[in-house]
Amino acid sequence: MNEAAPGNLPLHIENCSIERALGVVGEKWTFLVLREAFSGVRRFADMQAATGAPRQVLSARLTRLVEEGLLRKVPYREPGQRQRDEYRLTQMGLDLYPALMALMRWGDRYLSDHDGPPVLITHRDCGAPVEQHFRCAEGHEVAGPREVTPLPGPGLRRGATASAPAGPVSPAPGSPSLASPASAGSA
Repeated sequence: MNEAAPGNLPLHIENCSIERALGVVGEKWTFLVLREAFSGVRRFADMQAATGAPRQVLSARLTRLVEEGLLRKVPYREPGQRQRDEYRLTQMGLDLYPALMALMRWGDRYLSDHDGPPVLITHRDCGAPVEQHFRCAEGHEVAGPREVTPLPGPGLRRGATASAPAGPVSPAPGSPSLASPASAGSA
């Protein structure tokens, strides 16, 4: 098991991908809208009924998800009605599916009622339950955070903090040099 040595990464990463992602999706109504979009719900009224979101909140979330590129608007018109928009997932939105499923799995494990999870996700072709696994590029199963080592990536920018002055990241003793982009590997 590898554990990251203190000092391998800065205390504050200025351009943290987790922080940026939470800036886009880190809010309850956003995840509920995405849950419905993954279930095939595309129209405002149907999303409002399924999520219970107040009209203004849902409108704001849909607008933001379109602006951020997770959803796109597609016009439609029912006979005798005015033109409206439905909301469809983009590739960027579809790529959030594993994260949403991981969140659901965590909720099922720790927060579901004594009866068990409210929804089971199965493979459409064979009906077997869907499982989520992490593997390294060499195909080894990775069970959790104690089996990974965070290394600085090519885009790392260190933010100034009170306890850590801005500047280059120093490798921990015995870790690969951070001066060479090839030594960081792919993150």
